[in-house]
Amino acid sequence: MKQFTLLLAICMMALSCKAQDTINTTTIKSLDVERYMGRWYELARFDHSFERDMEYCQAQYTLLSNGKIRVENSGVNAKNGKHKVSVGKAKMGDAPGQLRVSFFLFFYSDYNILALGDNYEWALVGSKSPKYLWILAREPKLPQSVMDDILAIAQKRGYDTSKLIIVKQ
Repeated sequence: MKQFTLLLAICMMALSCKAQDTINTTTIKSLDVERYMGRWYELARFDHSFERDMEYCQAQYTLLSNGKIRVENSGVNAKNGKHKVSVGKAKMGDAPGQLRVSFFLFFYSDYNILALGDNYEWALVGSKSPKYLWILAREPKLPQSVMDDILAIAQKRGYDTSKLIIVKQ
């Protein structure tokens, strides 16, 4: 009986931890891909190894004649001042606001546009994992009231916005 109780307690803790990682990854209902193309400034992100210590981060999306998208991410390493550029590719995913992005061979990751400004002036982007979240904008800065609205959207979707790093622009 003690073993069963212990096993039940472990299962309940595991389910509790899993519930905390639940996020709403539903993408926007429609996307005008051509309007989404162009330069985006990264205003905030969750920490992850491939952008660690990066500042002045930008993304340039270019629609190619074959329907695929060229993705060029750039930024400056805050520790050594070196400019870094990564070029990848993207294609449309299964949902209207989903892209599949690859920076290495044929390994693609989800790029979910979770929310988008009416004039495509900002975007909230995540993946299927709660570990990735970005706030992008067409300008290096957004009014605080707009940032607050975006943060509220992210929180409502289950993201822990206290983990966001504000990116120096």
